[in-house]
Amino acid sequence: MSTRQYKHLFGPVPSRRFGRSLGIDLTPFKTCSLNCVFCQLGQTTTLTAQRREYVPTVNVLEEIDHWLANDGQADVVTFAGSGEPTLHSGLGDIARHIRQQTDIPLLLLTNGSLLHLPKVREDAAVLNRVKVSLSAWDQASYETVNRPCPECSFEQLVSGEIAFREEFDGQLFLEVFLLQGINSSSSEVERIAEIARRIRPDRVQLNTAVRPPAENVAVPVTKERLLELAKLFSPEAEVIAEFNTAVETDFEANEETVLSLLKRRPCTAEQVAAVFHMHRNEVSKYLGKLLRTDAIQTLQQHGETYYSTTSTDL
Repeated sequence: MSTRQYKHLFGPVPSRRFGRSLGIDLTPFKTCSLNCVFCQLGQTTTLTAQRREYVPTVNVLEEIDHWLANDGQADVVTFAGSGEPTLHSGLGDIARHIRQQTDIPLLLLTNGSLLHLPKVREDAAVLNRVKVSLSAWDQASYETVNRPCPECSFEQLVSGEIAFREEFDGQLFLEVFLLQGINSSSSEVERIAEIARRIRPDRVQLNTAVRPPAENVAVPVTKERLLELAKLFSPEAEVIAEFNTAVETDFEANEETVLSLLKRRPCTAEQVAAVFHMHRNEVSKYLGKLLRTDAIQTLQQHGETYYSTTSTDL
């Protein structure tokens, strides 16, 4: 197994929904078309809808080839990380290159804001699975929840996701992020559900702000309430918010794998322990060393202590 440190790849890290996931990060930290109030990575620092080669495509391809030749074991390769992956103009070329090299499924996690562009839809359609987002029902709510850049409109978001569904023959997931007092009333969610039916995803998934969000106004909806709201969707939505730490997986724990997990998302010590099937005391050893070397930091959210990376070089 290679010990090389990659600049554009991270993991593989455990994903509760998708298994062992190799992440590909195509943008500098927090370069995004949205500045969502619930983002666990904090506020967007570069708010843009401009597509360009944010990191050299050739360097990403070289890292992918090295990983495939030396490790190459993952359940899924995920385009995600510290920004909006469809902003990278080489997304399609990178995805095509991977599909030529391996049968590992490719997953794109996108906010959907650029899918109104034909070239973005063409690039995204190369992947096997795509997760898009819908957490608003009109321009005003879009600006409240997702705070898009001026070039992005709610009409573009919906029309782009509808058009992509018509062109894409892979699995399409729609994530709806709900926040207490902002977009969680029955009437509001019904309006979101009506738009979701027009998009026709394979699955609708409800999420909420379980981890520390960008803004304190992002208050989580309870699990019980999410289960009620899931019934407003047709077919019924599934609740994916991680209210408990039970994880069915088996990954080797060391400083590198724990750090890779925390690069992907902030976690409590209990969540780290559940992922790696370790006792809390054993987890504390890894977290303690990473804290002492300033590789990670602590965050307080709803009475819980979360750990996240301090570096923005993911």
